[in-house]
Amino acid sequence: MTQPATTTKLPPMPRRPVEHDLLLAALPHPILVLAPDNRIVYANAAAEAFFSTGIVVLKRMRLDEVVAFGCPLMALIDQVRRSGSTVNEYGIEVTTPKFSGAELVDVYSGPLPDQSDLIVLMLQQRNMALMIERQLTHRAAARSVSGLAAVLAHEIKNPLSGIRGAAQLLEHELSDQDRSLTQLICSETDRIRNLVDRMEVFGDERPFTIEPVNIHDVLDHVRRLCESGAGRDIRYLEDYDPSLPPVPGNRDKLVQAFLNLMKNAVETIGDNKNQGRIVMQTSFRPGVRLSVPGSGKRIGLPLMIQIEDNGSGIPEHLKSNLFDPFVTTKRTGTGLGLALVAKIIGDHGGIVEFDSDPERTIFRVLLPMQDGTPNPKSRSSLR
Repeated sequence: MTQPATTTKLPPMPRRPVEHDLLLAALPHPILVLAPDNRIVYANAAAEAFFSTGIVVLKRMRLDEVVAFGCPLMALIDQVRRSGSTVNEYGIEVTTPKFSGAELVDVYSGPLPDQSDLIVLMLQQRNMALMIERQLTHRAAARSVSGLAAVLAHEIKNPLSGIRGAAQLLEHELSDQDRSLTQLICSETDRIRNLVDRMEVFGDERPFTIEPVNIHDVLDHVRRLCESGAGRDIRYLEDYDPSLPPVPGNRDKLVQAFLNLMKNAVETIGDNKNQGRIVMQTSFRPGVRLSVPGSGKRIGLPLMIQIEDNGSGIPEHLKSNLFDPFVTTKRTGTGLGLALVAKIIGDHGGIVEFDSDPERTIFRVLLPMQDGTPNPKSRSSLR
């Protein structure tokens, strides 16, 4: 005789006052509550966003169905169940089928005080903390270049002019065979002078004119420049939020910064330009606050601009020092382009960060919005 099917009854969640639900929903960190079979019985709004899955679907799944096979979270949950105590782990990589890559998180997990058979799991994404830490390094590097540029401008350019002038005077009195040496001296002094001229930009600490700038006009201008040059065969995609408010800044300097980022993307794609793709994206991302350089104010950086390419990516050994001066993968490069980007964006009170994997590199710029501008509603346009 066939036995009737049985269903596993999940333990009820402990009753929580409404204000506790509101508090959990407001937290920026993903929080899950797991039943004894690791089925998800609760997820806050941040968890829905982190896993790109709604609460209704999450509550039908176990944790091992949400994360990839072999995810360290599973071993951590087992450890909590065996020990019956809380466990903290730092720098765990979490991968799910909906992630393009691994997410680095710090994890807190432990049994619920009221029901020890339920496990609470809280994830804290490390991306933002690492971004802020690295941005402070970028700014320090830019300041060191500024000081070096000032020294170079005063202590090197004047002697170079004298050396070049003396070589030109000697050139008229030498034989044809020896004249090539004076020409070599002139060409090398010109090369050094050009390098110093590029570095003088870092030493320019004069305040620049601030006005409302339409960042989409800046990006369109930069795209046209690339399309008329080395990036003419590359496909450009624009994913713009049309409701984005103006950026307080200097248009010429912002063009210079984003042109450097776009040129890097074009050069990373290399000779494979027919399959090359660059995506320019803007969006409104509230929640980041940093100190403005040169002042005691703390402002929000809700305006996000991304430049994504499908080039070869950034070598692993360069990632930690990418914005330092003289760091480059190009044979003929000076390694000042990204250092200049860090300085310009820092002067605008913003930050610049990157993520890179083979065939996918993203440079992400966060900028403040114009004072007195209302927060835009989230809308997007793909062209």
